[in-house]
Amino acid sequence: MRRTVLPSLVAGLALTAAACGGATGDAKTPPLRRTSPSIDSGGRAPGTSGAKEPITIAFAGDTHFHAQLARRLGRPATALGPTIPELKSADFTMVNLETAITTRGAKEPKKYNFRAPASALGALKAAGIDVVTMANNHGVDYGQVGLRDSLAAIKKSGYPVVGIGRNAAEAYTPYYATVKGTRLAVIGATQVLDDNLIAGWTATASQGGLASAKNVPRLVSEVREARRHADAVIVYLHWGQEMRACPLPRQKTLAAQLVRAGADVIVGGHAHVPLGGGFLRGRYVDYGMGNFLFYAASGRTADSGILEVTLRGRKVLKAEWKPAMITGGVPRLLGGASRQQALARWNALRRCTGLDPAR
Repeated sequence: MRRTVLPSLVAGLALTAAACGGATGDAKTPPLRRTSPSIDSGGRAPGTSGAKEPITIAFAGDTHFHAQLARRLGRPATALGPTIPELKSADFTMVNLETAITTRGAKEPKKYNFRAPASALGALKAAGIDVVTMANNHGVDYGQVGLRDSLAAIKKSGYPVVGIGRNAAEAYTPYYATVKGTRLAVIGATQVLDDNLIAGWTATASQGGLASAKNVPRLVSEVREARRHADAVIVYLHWGQEMRACPLPRQKTLAAQLVRAGADVIVGGHAHVPLGGGFLRGRYVDYGMGNFLFYAASGRTADSGILEVTLRGRKVLKAEWKPAMITGGVPRLLGGASRQQALARWNALRRCTGLDPAR
C-alpha cells in the first residue's frame, strides 16, 4: 500500500536558531516547513535501535509544465502521464520542479524562462509526488514578483516544497516525513545559477530565494543537523553541466562532503541527460536523472527514468533504475529489448563516476 507518509505532526513550530542550522539572523522569521525534530510517529527518537520496515523512495528528474505541457494541467489527475502508477507505487516520491509558480512578473535576463500556474502543485500531488525541490536555475525565472507568487502558492496549497523560501533559514529547511516508521529529512539545494543572477536569486538572512549548494559550509551544516533528527537524510541537488554525461569534479567533491556529513541518498539533475549512479562509502549517489516531464526532450535528452531506492533505516538495500523515453514531453516507461538496452547504457554511465555498483 501507499500513502503511509506522516508529515509534520507539529508543522509550523518556531524553532531555535540552533535547530535552523545555527545561522544568526535567520531565526527572526521561523521556517514554515520545519517540523518538530523530537517527534516520531513510532514514539521513538530517530536513529535509535529497533527493526525498520524497508521503504522504497522513487526519484525523477526535471519536471515542468512549459509550452505544450501547460495544457495537461486541464486534467491534473493525468497530467504526468503513464508513469503515474509507478510513482504512486513507491512509499515516497520526489521530483525537481523546474519552474516558477506564477502567472505574473517579468522574465529574468536568461535564455530560457519557465513558469506555471499554482494548479501545477495540485497536479504533482495527484501524481503521488510527496515533495518537490525548486532549488534550480529556473525557480526564480520571473524575478521577485514570481518568487513572491511561488511562495504564496506553496503556503496556500500546503504542498511540501524544499530549496526555496523567504530567507535562507526557510530555503535550507528540511522537509521531515515519517514513512512506515522511518523518519526522513529531505533537503534541496542548487549548485547551478547564472553568474549574473547569483546575488538576486540566493536566499540570505534578509532576502528570499533559493538554497545554494555553492555555500558548502551552510549545506554541510544543514545535513549534519538533519542527521541528528532523522533516520535517513536525502539531498536533492541541481548540479552538473548541460549535456555532459559524466559528473564534474565539483559534483564529486560535494557528494563526498555530504556523505561525510551524514547524507544517505544524494540525487540530482540539470544536465538534461542521465548520469551514472552508485554507492559511495555505503551511501547512494545518482549524479543526474535527466529530464522527466519536459517540453523539448529529443534525442539524448529524451532518455529518462525513475530511480527507486530501497532503505531500511539509513541503510541503502538496493537501487533500481527504471528507464523511460520522453515523447511529446511526457515520459513513458520502457519494456522488453528497449528496456534492456537502456539499462545497459545507464549502467555504463557509472564508469566515470567513481561510484561502486554495490555496497
